[in-house]
Amino acid sequence: MTTGFDAPLPADLSGRTALVTGGGSGIGRACARALAAAGAVVHVADVDGEAAKAVAEEVGGRPHSVDLADAEALAHLPADADVLVNNAGLQHVARLEDFPPERFTLIQQVMVTAPFLLLRRALPHMYARGWGRVVNISSVHGLRASPYKAAYVTAKHALEGLSKVTALEGAAHGVTSNCINPGYVRTPLVEGQIAAQAEAHGIAPERVVSEVLLERSAVKRLIEPEEVAAMALWLCGPHTVHLTGASLPLDGAWTAH
Repeated sequence: MTTGFDAPLPADLSGRTALVTGGGSGIGRACARALAAAGAVVHVADVDGEAAKAVAEEVGGRPHSVDLADAEALAHLPADADVLVNNAGLQHVARLEDFPPERFTLIQQVMVTAPFLLLRRALPHMYARGWGRVVNISSVHGLRASPYKAAYVTAKHALEGLSKVTALEGAAHGVTSNCINPGYVRTPLVEGQIAAQAEAHGIAPERVVSEVLLERSAVKRLIEPEEVAAMALWLCGPHTVHLTGASLPLDGAWTAH
């Protein structure tokens, strides 16, 4: 039996421009590599200018040293992105009554306000071309909460809402917007959490991964950044026009509970 559709093809982003925030390491770096391999010219934005430069040189892209908490600095990023990957993030772990208000505000600025401002800049270009892909690197914490992560969980839930509104407004213009919701990914942010948890609990890092981080996951290994990037690239492919406004768990069945 035939469905009338060809087999899915890998994304061909020749002639497209991509902007990846937090592109200097971890998931962002993996996304920059994947998008560039598909033919896109990739703008690599990161607060660590040297890291952004290194990745941009590797993928033949363009580096941008930028603090995403600085709204004025965002005006210097390109507005002609066909693919926008909102990836940059940071974490702080504390009880609500001890959570520093300034840290809470910073996390919202980087993980919610910056994506909003970048969308305002990029969407007119996407609309004019009749094509665009917004890929928001959310988290399982955009769908589920954990204690002591008030700012991060709040920001990821807000990003989910922003993504859905973008999908509704962008549909008539050929623009899709989706969230990828990974569990724990092998990134510098998570590696730091592993070390801190190992010290706090007095256990080996390997036990932190299996007994703490992956307690709710049926797949007992960390996700690799390249796995997240592969999904991001797939969302830019030719058979995903109806996949928009979605949240795609990449969480080893964490949210199946």
